[in-house]
Amino acid sequence: MLIIMKSLLYAILLFSLHGSVLAITDTNYLDFDDAPLAESLTHPDWFIKSSGDLRDDLKDALAAGKIGLIIYFGQDRCSYCEQFIKNSLNASDIEHYTRKNYDVININIWSTLDIIDTDGKEYTERDLSIHYDTNFTPSLIFYDRKGKPVFRLRGYYPPYKFRAALKYVAEEFYLKESFRDYLARAEPGLFFVEEGLNEREFFIEPPYDLKAIISKNKRPLMVSFEQGDCHACDLLHTSPLNQPDTLEQIKKMDSVQLDMWSDTPVVTPDGYTTTAKGWAKQLGLFYAPTLIFFDADGKEIIRIDSVVKFYRLLGVLNYINQGGYLTEQNYQSWQLKQRKIIK
Repeated sequence: MLIIMKSLLYAILLFSLHGSVLAITDTNYLDFDDAPLAESLTHPDWFIKSSGDLRDDLKDALAAGKIGLIIYFGQDRCSYCEQFIKNSLNASDIEHYTRKNYDVININIWSTLDIIDTDGKEYTERDLSIHYDTNFTPSLIFYDRKGKPVFRLRGYYPPYKFRAALKYVAEEFYLKESFRDYLARAEPGLFFVEEGLNEREFFIEPPYDLKAIISKNKRPLMVSFEQGDCHACDLLHTSPLNQPDTLEQIKKMDSVQLDMWSDTPVVTPDGYTTTAKGWAKQLGLFYAPTLIFFDADGKEIIRIDSVVKFYRLLGVLNYINQGGYLTEQNYQSWQLKQRKIIK
């Protein structure tokens, strides 16, 4: 009965925020192989081709009755992009709401075509994506009517979270609350049946004094924020975190697992005493699992706070353990260097 009541509450909250109980039927968004696609991806025909100047693109969008722009940063052979288009943008309600409110402009993160941002600064498409720390494709930057970037989604999210993000920006909830707080009103995180997390031998046992761990071991730290009753968390452990290649890389760093909704005491890498729930809120986390990596000085290097499969996770682990973050501006810059080395 308790589970039924919680499911009913979740459905009511989703309906009130997103206008559709379809949100609770997103069950296949994790069912894909994240290897590069064999053929180039076909984008929706309603995507807008940029004029080369986002200021002019914004004027066109406003003249057409839109409220802003969405810049879609993608790759031609990106499996995550394919899933986003197939599972999210292809949903009739999402497509309708997106097209009603925004012009969506496609940018290739490896392209050297010139483009002018809404502030008048000139970039190549590749440099613009680096400027916004896209790191993972697909990434979306939402621009308001004045051309100000007001929200970013980095990576592929399940359709119901993308629905929420659209409404969060379009109806300007971002002006008064974080996306985490907005989403929590429809997210079951606070209503989960108490269930244990996935136990793994590489996770350090409590107490979780992360500052002391880093100071003692002088190597990178991975903090895995998870939650109970989490299908994506289960798949993280049974698939990408269970492969020999990733396990080999995990052994080169320290790893801690936290329930992002718990009151478990934590001392953060910068020495702040809090709880797992309090720290997750401070970090603005809204997706489980989220993996955050810290360097030997306790500074955040990168986070994966969206859907992650084997190849993406292995790439980030290599970026950390090979010291890519020490020499490159960000993960995308490091990836570009690896592409040049391979060629």
